[in-house]
Amino acid sequence: MIYRRFFKRLIDVTAAGGVLIVLSVPLTLVTLWLHFANKGAGAFFRQERPGKDGRIFRVVKFKTMTDERDADGNLLPDADRLTKVGRFVRSTSIDELPQLWNVLIGDMSLIGPRPLLVNIILIS
Repeated sequence: MIYRRFFKRLIDVTAAGGVLIVLSVPLTLVTLWLHFANKGAGAFFRQERPGKDGRIFRVVKFKTMTDERDADGNLLPDADRLTKVGRFVRSTSIDELPQLWNVLIGDMSLIGPRPLLVNIILIS
């Protein structure tokens, strides 16, 4: 019980904070790279996910697709919106690294189930 209340959080904060500090320069470069690849539409993607006890939080990831739309205002298919930079960021799992911020602020933990999408939870 003491592990869950104290040590697990201490490990999460120490590990996430340490990785964010060590990777701060590369993460900044990826952020700028994605900002320009996404045509100024930003480098981060936020999505609502259920956390502990069903509390909804916003998970942060790198944005790997543009917001390009067709003539009717509908988003283009994912394959058309995925940038070359985004493809690289996804294939190397760099897009998951901003979630360390969610770990640092206590929304997520390094160890435990991955938060599902909100609409999947509501359907089942």
